[in-house]
Amino acid sequence: MLHALFLLAVLQQPAGQAIARVTIQPAEVAVQVGDSVKLTATAVDAGGRPVRDVTVRWFQSGGQFEGKVDSTGRVRAGSVGTLAVSALVAPQRGGSPSTGFARVTILPRPTSRIAIEPMVSRLYEGQTATVTAIPLSPDGDRRQDEVVWTSDAPRVVAVEAGRLVAGRAGRATLTAKAGRATRALTVTVAPNPTATVTLEPARVSVRTGDVVRFAFRARGAAGQPVPDAVPEWSLAPGNAQVDHDGGFVAELPGSYRVLATFGGKTAAAVVEVRARDVRRPTTLVGRLPLAFPTAEFWLHPDGKHGYITTMGDRAYAVDLSDPARPAITDSVMVDARHINDLMTTEDGKFGVLTRENASTRKNGIVILSFEDPAHPKPIAEFTETVTGGVHSTFIYRGYIYLTDDATGSLRVIDIRDPYHPRQVARWETPSSRAGNYVHDVDVKDGLAYLSYWNDGLIILDVGHGIKGGSPERPALVSQYKYDLDALYREVEAVGGPGFIRGTHTAWRHGRYVFVGDEVFSAAPRSTEGSGVNALGRAYGRLHVIDVSDLTSPKAVAYYEPQDGGAHNVWVAGDTLYMGDYQGGLRVVDISGELRGDLLRQGREIAHVSTADANGVRPFAPNTWGAIYRDGLIYAPDINTGLWIVKVDAKSELVP
Repeated sequence: MLHALFLLAVLQQPAGQAIARVTIQPAEVAVQVGDSVKLTATAVDAGGRPVRDVTVRWFQSGGQFEGKVDSTGRVRAGSVGTLAVSALVAPQRGGSPSTGFARVTILPRPTSRIAIEPMVSRLYEGQTATVTAIPLSPDGDRRQDEVVWTSDAPRVVAVEAGRLVAGRAGRATLTAKAGRATRALTVTVAPNPTATVTLEPARVSVRTGDVVRFAFRARGAAGQPVPDAVPEWSLAPGNAQVDHDGGFVAELPGSYRVLATFGGKTAAAVVEVRARDVRRPTTLVGRLPLAFPTAEFWLHPDGKHGYITTMGDRAYAVDLSDPARPAITDSVMVDARHINDLMTTEDGKFGVLTRENASTRKNGIVILSFEDPAHPKPIAEFTETVTGGVHSTFIYRGYIYLTDDATGSLRVIDIRDPYHPRQVARWETPSSRAGNYVHDVDVKDGLAYLSYWNDGLIILDVGHGIKGGSPERPALVSQYKYDLDALYREVEAVGGPGFIRGTHTAWRHGRYVFVGDEVFSAAPRSTEGSGVNALGRAYGRLHVIDVSDLTSPKAVAYYEPQDGGAHNVWVAGDTLYMGDYQGGLRVVDISGELRGDLLRQGREIAHVSTADANGVRPFAPNTWGAIYRDGLIYAPDINTGLWIVKVDAKSELVP
């Protein structure tokens, strides 16, 4: 009987019943990393009656790297973040479709371990120290659980909120508890023989951004050194920082007083800080205006030819023998809607370009011959395992390290015989899950630095020797993962749920890896200014990661422009060049040791706006990146083509 009534209701439903509203249940839901949730879309007409015989198509936007929604509406949670899901519902009998929306918040799994920084094992009577306990999920995601500290011998070491106070000599076990996870810290307290404390240097004059390393000395009544005497540091005023190792850096000019306190005794030092004074003017050397959206630029090793890719089906060869008059000499056309990357081998004889969104869905890479640098020619392609698309590549000693869009993995392709490329390795994060994505690769000295979006910076041994890795068997060295959601919470407040953010690029130079984030609003607004296609304006920070110890990367500094986002970077000597999207080209002083906020320290050498009234988007700069060679900076702009500029000597004021 019920079945008959249902059929009657369907037959009585008017043809082409208009959809007035679509709702998704649940509209707001939170799940943990690795879990899934089933969403259901319901359409009703103006009278609130269900509209049946509809077709439902599911989409996700913004945080597409945080998980995936399938054709049935089931969402698989990949990484911490927010997934904006929509359902497009259309009547099968004709009529206009309508859309409903849902928000899926993906939370870290429960705390499984607690990291403590710095580790403390020995104190002296009367000494104080502060340690930070960081709750982490099994995936390395930061948790916000409250950490409760206890001491089994509070008269030896008392602890509250991570602050340790050493009392009498003895041993105490301190325990940090967060959720179900605990971490014990055993601390031995020794008698304190300290009679005097000093700081060296007692007075010093530096520029903003210069790091001063203070040496703390504690001595007994007879002048004997007190081993392992670690003070608590403080300073005034607050426009500077001093770390637990005695490293001081100031962001603004002024006079600073640095204090080191140990066992009730305090030593002081004075730092006079002047402006860094690195700002320089720039000169436009040459331009290649283009009337279509461009992407990456690569400079041939001969320095006389370059190659610019497009958000289309062509890459162009450019004659740069006269930098003031760059000219296109040829182009390579492939089946693609986006050629993101192009790079040559070290000797410039061969190279590779990437393909995405081909009409045949046969993407992958195309191998090029540069025997005549002005006229590159396709000689082979590789699509067998990467037909889903390749976003970025890096060529190193006969191998291509590339990103596989479809699986989010790293692939290694042997091109020692460039006419017959073949895959020799695949690598992905051990906890592979929905939304994993490696975005970019940099390889230096047998180490591959992977920008792994939600998983941060991954370092692989591909021939360095530290872990016995090779191109055929990449071996994990270390990972640096950070809390993207916390870092860009303000962007989500502006752009809405599901904003795009992730580790985008990495560049190894000296003891540092410069790691850039790509960040966009999920719902671009015209009031935010111009952006990349429909993505709106960009945000993003450039992290400076110290890899002096490759097995334990540590963030020490950052650079975050206020009018754009960090995109591709290039480092030469003590200078970093960065495409800042709608902020233009940035040139940054990275000399010396790096700590703290590089922008506030006045390390920005130059800024070039790449806007053009005749650009694809008029008056809208959108700088992709930069390459430096022999005093010239080559900066491709998505909207306006190639810019060639140089940084001049400091301007002298004429009275």
